[in-house]
Amino acid sequence: MSSPSGLLACLFSFPTSDADIGLNASKDRKWSITTIGLYLTGAGTTMSRLGMPDLGVATLNDMRDHAAMIASLDRSVPLIADMDTGYGGPLMVGRAVEQYVQAGVAGFHIEDQITTKRCGHLKNKELATETEWYARIRAAVNARAKTGRDIVIIARTDALQSLGYDAAVERLKGALALGADVAFLEGIESKEQARHVCIELSPYPVLLNMVQGGVTPYLSVPEAQEHGFKLVIYPALALAPVYTSVSEAYEQLRQTGDVEHDVKLTPKEIFSVCGLKEAVEFDVAAGGALYKNGV
Repeated sequence: MSSPSGLLACLFSFPTSDADIGLNASKDRKWSITTIGLYLTGAGTTMSRLGMPDLGVATLNDMRDHAAMIASLDRSVPLIADMDTGYGGPLMVGRAVEQYVQAGVAGFHIEDQITTKRCGHLKNKELATETEWYARIRAAVNARAKTGRDIVIIARTDALQSLGYDAAVERLKGALALGADVAFLEGIESKEQARHVCIELSPYPVLLNMVQGGVTPYLSVPEAQEHGFKLVIYPALALAPVYTSVSEAYEQLRQTGDVEHDVKLTPKEIFSVCGLKEAVEFDVAAGGALYKNGV
């Protein structure tokens, strides 16, 4: 984020296998982006772990446990995690920050919806008061100082749809003044808004939430950089292709009683996504005999 032209793009990872795929992609290929990270979405966690829609039902424990699992895959790749509304009052926000630090999270965003929140790209969101919102930010900043760690605090406002652009930007300015590091205007409605928010909040970094099919118009990575964004998250990048492919496979089985038999990926190749080679090498290097002849 400190680079004038740099950009951190964080890939969607709600099942851990998606995180593994994202890690492999970040290492195996040259990207046009300065840095690749991972993003833990609250919506994805709610769907994958709880089987429910993103209506504020995920708890701190749900998110922390999922974050710890993903962060442990590769400590060199930064993980940005959703912290929703902080899961309660200032004490709970402070506890959440401490738990995220222990989980290995590099940064998190915390928002100004009421505790019973909903996905930022749904309608009729209700906001916490400015007093409550700023208390969350103070609690996060104070808890970070208490831990002695440099976890990045991303202040997210959902005020754009209900209070308008100017009021939303003022909320972000207030959060930044209290010690937040990055601004996140949720639900940007036009490319003009996208450009203006980066200008108005400069020199602070601004995050772009790129939800395919959401209310925000699509911006490519070069466009996001040109507009001035320093971070882009892709919370639903893998969801659409996974949903489409799985639905088609299940529907084929339902209608025909048959499935594709010429799938080229073997179980061994699939497990390689999750570090099969490295796991076997580790076991053998430690003197284990189970895998020395291969798997």
